[in-house]
Amino acid sequence: MRARAYNQTAMQPKAITVSELYARFAAGEDLTKLGEIIVEGWVRTNRDSGSIGFISLNDGSAFKAIQIVYNDKLTNHEVISHLLTGAAILAKGEIVLTPGMKQPFELHPTVIEVLGDVDPDYPLQKKRHSLEYLREIAYLRPRTNTFEALYRVRSVLARGIHEFFQDRGFVYVHTPEITANDAEGAGQVFTVMTPDEKGKLSDTDFFGRRASLTVSGQLHVEAFALAFRDVYTFGPTFRAEKSNTPRHASEFWMIEPEICFADLEDDMELMEETIKFCIRYVLEKCPDEMEFFNGPFMTPGLKDKLNNVLATPFRKMEYTEGIEILQKAVKDGHKFENNNIYWGMDLQSEHERYLTEEVVKGPMFLINYPKEIKAFYMRENDDGKTVAACDCLVPGEGEIIGGSQREERYDRLKAKMDAVGNTKGLEWYLNLRKYGGCIHSGFGIGFDRLLMYITGITNIRDTEPYPRTSSALKY
Repeated sequence: MRARAYNQTAMQPKAITVSELYARFAAGEDLTKLGEIIVEGWVRTNRDSGSIGFISLNDGSAFKAIQIVYNDKLTNHEVISHLLTGAAILAKGEIVLTPGMKQPFELHPTVIEVLGDVDPDYPLQKKRHSLEYLREIAYLRPRTNTFEALYRVRSVLARGIHEFFQDRGFVYVHTPEITANDAEGAGQVFTVMTPDEKGKLSDTDFFGRRASLTVSGQLHVEAFALAFRDVYTFGPTFRAEKSNTPRHASEFWMIEPEICFADLEDDMELMEETIKFCIRYVLEKCPDEMEFFNGPFMTPGLKDKLNNVLATPFRKMEYTEGIEILQKAVKDGHKFENNNIYWGMDLQSEHERYLTEEVVKGPMFLINYPKEIKAFYMRENDDGKTVAACDCLVPGEGEIIGGSQREERYDRLKAKMDAVGNTKGLEWYLNLRKYGGCIHSGFGIGFDRLLMYITGITNIRDTEPYPRTSSALKY
């Protein structure tokens, strides 16, 4: 990262980031030869014993902090010794190496300047706060270790998603957030309301028809796949579900690739490759953050779980076989919250986790679901009962990806759409099957849930910077 000048005077040395200091140290540079430097950041902790004090300074550029060791010779020692957690400061001094200590180097300052003091009622203190408490002050929680690590991983993971698809020749498509279709046919959408000429709210006045926030970019991105072959969309989606669970949110981000001349087998191959790339990318790019998440106060064993996914080929299991296994488990005495297992049911998380954790003991694809419980656009299999759909299940989470081969046969798709009652307004989607259509497939990954899985965070309200859930709208 380029160093920023603190002011415009020629005599003032440039500020240097903590991340740059650690990078240069790791590269073998002798930091003591830098001479006088400036660091800027926020006080995480401040301990003063009278003649000597220790400030842990975080500047946001790295998960690691730098220790500033000051003494009573500072002209403003009385002020500095009483600095509270959260204060913004500038420190000017020289680096001193500390081999064998917890940190390899520290800063001995000649000047510490307070850039922004903090009031005594600052909600963050030098102690562990519960995640529930921090959700109530979401605008401050990025300053804590947990959320600094989490949101840095979120940023890196987003970059990795784009690198993965761009490096493989995929075209990135921006699909609309306001739409006239609900994609899945579930009807759980947020309607866009606008005032008419008299100020009365209307859901049809502005666009001339009912509009809603998108639940998926899939239908729109399919049209681009039939021009560019391999495409993806990655953006916010919305569901008006009043599901007050740790895995549901009203606004979340979705990764949705679409590939042409590809069947379900090709789709699953891409899914496995995507998941493994994302895990490997975060482990490589965020070693400090992932070590923190793997630690005793977070999710011990997290890295072992992720490395197991990397090392394990994903197994495939028919939905019908999965149902038979679950029925046998109930017969043998296993207790699910829902023990009523039957062919045609939509499996719940506990059933998915049993299959992936207890039976397969690794990642897996559950394939060929009953057509009645899947979306209209999925390709019907020759048995007339199932569709070429799959869910990717992983230990510790259950479903993490859902995908399918799309129905490319015009007559079959039209019949399904007529039965569902969504043909009107989606004629363009149906026409894709008439105008040079081909076999194509795709899938969707909930980005926030993927982040939960990789970091071990158990509530989607924490992986989202400003979560949107039913009956809760802050910030």
